[in-house]
Amino acid sequence: MEITSSNNSCSSMMWFFKDKGFDENSVQGIFRRCRRLEDVHQDRASENWEYLRSIGIEERKLPTIVSKCPKILALDLYDKIMPTVECLRTLGTKPREVATAIAKFPHILSNSVEEKLCPLLAFFQALGIPEKHIGKMILLNPRLISYSIETKLTEIVNFLASLGLNKDGMIGKVIVKDPYIMGYSIEKRLRPTSQFLKSIGLSEQDLQAVAVNFPAILSRDVNKLLVPNYTYLKRREFQDRQIVALVVGFPPILIKSIQNSLEPRFKFLVDVMGRQVDEVVDYPCFFHHGLKRRIEPRYKLLKERNLNCSLSEMLDCNKKKFFMKFGLLEGHALCN
Repeated sequence: MEITSSNNSCSSMMWFFKDKGFDENSVQGIFRRCRRLEDVHQDRASENWEYLRSIGIEERKLPTIVSKCPKILALDLYDKIMPTVECLRTLGTKPREVATAIAKFPHILSNSVEEKLCPLLAFFQALGIPEKHIGKMILLNPRLISYSIETKLTEIVNFLASLGLNKDGMIGKVIVKDPYIMGYSIEKRLRPTSQFLKSIGLSEQDLQAVAVNFPAILSRDVNKLLVPNYTYLKRREFQDRQIVALVVGFPPILIKSIQNSLEPRFKFLVDVMGRQVDEVVDYPCFFHHGLKRRIEPRYKLLKERNLNCSLSEMLDCNKKKFFMKFGLLEGHALCN
């Protein structure tokens, strides 16, 4: 009787998957990864599917979600899925945040609220992170809930402390800005990156400033991104101390596309504006501003009126303040 029941369940699930547009290879893969589905009836799967759709997950995304986490169709809706969703909703402020988090990492629904989510909240609170920020972090990077606090998260925190970030809540600020940093390998990614930054001349204080202002740089690949960009800046004949100033002033300079971002701005700066490349050392955020949307239009307006100024005076203000600063209010009215 048990074999017959199991076969009937499996057959009903096959019809369920076909009805939802899964091809046979996908279905076989799903059954291999989740044997529990062989004993799940179509009615439960349909109920879970419809509930996920009702909380804002687009139906076109559901096949991908189920393929990532087949167990989601076998979980008890009322005892497992709904309580977890309600708990996640308390962390968010926007209606679609929970649906987006589940679509990113559907395994979040299979984790225990009491055993995983509550300890995770306590761990981040101990770092001085406000509860509203913790919620945003978890919904932005829901994979956080799957990491071991003892063997993963604590090690990352200890590593950040070893960089001198263990004061004034700096570690919490780093994690809030880049929750994804908690998922990287210390030995394969974080340590090599920090060592590279020190090797090009950043002091401990410089490294701390970079980590707090732009922590994502710590998780970037040294050989694929940082070394090529550093080499490019050297080819531009910047001295070591100037490169340090550029990196501290605008850390993304080491990860921006050379071809699509750095080179076009340098060419416009030198060939069109007639300025020296070392002017960006005093204002590294030059590379932050859009070339077509801000740099070029403002340069043309100033050139038409024979007005000279530093890069920071030209760019480090909004449109209204720019027009007021240079007496161009008529132009501002025309633009509006």
